[in-house]
Amino acid sequence: GHQESRDKAVVSTQSTGGKPHIAYFVPMMKIADFLKAGCEVTILFADLHGYLDNMKAPWELLQLRAQYYEAVIKAMLKSLGVPLEKLKFVKGTDYQLSREYTLDVYKLSSIVTDHDARKAGAEVVKQVAHPLLSGLLYPALQALDEEYLSVDAQFGGVDQRKIFMFAEKYLPQLGYKKRVHFMNPMIPGLTGDKMSSSDPDSKIDLIDGPAAVKKKIKKAFCEPGNVTNNGLLSFAQYVIFPYLGKQEFEIKRKEEHGGNVSFASIEELTEAYRTEAVYPLDLKNSVAEYINQLLAPVVAEFQSKELKKLSSQAYPPVTTKGVKTPVVEAEIDISRIDIRVGRIVEIAPHPDAESLYVEKIDVGEAEPRTVISGLRHFVPLEQLQGALVAVVCNLKPANMRGIKSQGMLLCASDSEHKIVEVLRVAEGSKPGERITGEQYTNDPDKQLNPKKKIFEKVQVDLTTNEALEVTYKGEEMRTSAGPLTAPSLKQAVIR
Repeated sequence: GHQESRDKAVVSTQSTGGKPHIAYFVPMMKIADFLKAGCEVTILFADLHGYLDNMKAPWELLQLRAQYYEAVIKAMLKSLGVPLEKLKFVKGTDYQLSREYTLDVYKLSSIVTDHDARKAGAEVVKQVAHPLLSGLLYPALQALDEEYLSVDAQFGGVDQRKIFMFAEKYLPQLGYKKRVHFMNPMIPGLTGDKMSSSDPDSKIDLIDGPAAVKKKIKKAFCEPGNVTNNGLLSFAQYVIFPYLGKQEFEIKRKEEHGGNVSFASIEELTEAYRTEAVYPLDLKNSVAEYINQLLAPVVAEFQSKELKKLSSQAYPPVTTKGVKTPVVEAEIDISRIDIRVGRIVEIAPHPDAESLYVEKIDVGEAEPRTVISGLRHFVPLEQLQGALVAVVCNLKPANMRGIKSQGMLLCASDSEHKIVEVLRVAEGSKPGERITGEQYTNDPDKQLNPKKKIFEKVQVDLTTNEALEVTYKGEEMRTSAGPLTAPSLKQAVIR
């Protein structure tokens, strides 16, 4: 009886891997509840697990990441207005390498079956063809943590369920008491699947500014009326409504779109969305608003010199090859495409295809490039001999009936593809000179990744205007000598 008067202690284990993103607000709302209820909360950074898990992150980096997570979690809880006196942070290596703990790991390994250990880790340990022994040890370590941190309960995602059941079964066999377990649901990511640190658009970083949040939310998967796999509604349910407390969830919209509405509960909001009284854009706009409110204090905190430095040290911008590159994918626009002036120095029919020409084109390089074009039914050969043309030079080389084509001629065609004309480059342009619009001067990709369909995405905004000039998003495409034009087609498709 007398023991019950002390505050209950709860542990939550965090692996310090990828940068924490806003799905972290889901467990944080619960941790906030525990703290408000007067519980002592320990957040365990599983640095030893993190190190063993892939050995990719060096020790120094793991220590920095633990510091980064600690700073972020404190800032999040402050943003939720929670007292932090009873919160503490512990690293696994602070005690998991001690003599007693190690002995208990061995003791457990002598009573736990291989089958139980494997089953316990099924949802948390990466499933591979040749599983490692470490994956079988994790559940044991996580169970022992409860005893060694002297907690009454452990809290984690619903993906931890089997590990929790394992702990309830085996701790008593070592003579330790069974703990209580709390779980929070895993919410779908904004793109519709589990929110993950490795898919940059599915996650909103906790230190993303308002513009980035709006942009990512805009891309979120959010079908009209679909309430089952809806990351935005889940986030509203588990984070925004608890955060608002007694306040209503507001959707601000213009009168012609139905005016402002507000909802007292997630049920009301879900129903309105299901019946399409609330549209995806309404939901996206207000969720983005609330996320920005939640993140404002965190973002502000991370403006400090120390935390900016910590952030860049814990997550240095390095690609897998160890080459420093900006992490952001460049905007998809015409500047990604390497379009150059070319002069056709030789042209002949393709020996094995009656619709194709084989050209040798000087694009300002040491050797002319071989380019194959499907123009034989559209443009007579003599018209192309010696002509100045526009060549896309950074497509992946493609085999066309046994000959490799290292580029593509840009042409204009009508919507039926009955008329095709080769685009004209202004006289006086030099082979090799770049053709682009004034605002689009970034360096093009070395080679376009065919999977990303960059050319196809850009192509939709290429057309010819009334003056026959080729334009991209309304801006004319030109060389230093003048505009790129079509011989006769207005409003043409450019391909």
